[in-house]
Amino acid sequence: MSVKTSLIAILAGSLAVSAIAEPQQPSQPSAAEMQAQALPIVKRFGATLKPQLQAAVKSGGFAHAINVCADIAPAIAAQISQDTGWTVKRVSLKARNPNAVPDAYERGVLEDFGRRKAEGEAVAALNDGQWQDGRYRFMKAQGVEGLCLNCHGSNLAPPVVKALSERYPQDRATGYAVGDIRGAISLIAPE
Repeated sequence: MSVKTSLIAILAGSLAVSAIAEPQQPSQPSAAEMQAQALPIVKRFGATLKPQLQAAVKSGGFAHAINVCADIAPAIAAQISQDTGWTVKRVSLKARNPNAVPDAYERGVLEDFGRRKAEGEAVAALNDGQWQDGRYRFMKAQGVEGLCLNCHGSNLAPPVVKALSERYPQDRATGYAVGDIRGAISLIAPE
């Protein structure tokens, strides 16, 4: 065996040993894989909240539905967070609930959603997912539907105005029209 062949054999052997000695970090899942996990969580949140709101409207009117948004919606988000390990919350540039104020990432995405909508993208299609500081974050826009205007529109019934002023004295979540972006469901993947 020549010196050159011996050196190559030693180098190859030491590379093999170092590969064994150094544990390989698992590769980070792709954004598409993470989005595939996030979308069913968003759907679950909506599918759980909407019937609660409809039942509240049926039993006590729109003023009563405000209590569902104030109390039951955060409880639904907390339960889904517990079940999935993902952090689930709602955010808005015009927050009604002080807990729905967006952080810097969420604010940027909501502003981008507004730009994309202005360029013609459908609100229902607006979402964003990306890795931020080692964690995957996902947001899905919430559009305003006709029913939403009863509590988020410009012409609110006096009982709704009263309930909002009592529950949310700093409310900013009114004045919307059908098709506007009211906010988003924001998710953070488990660590």
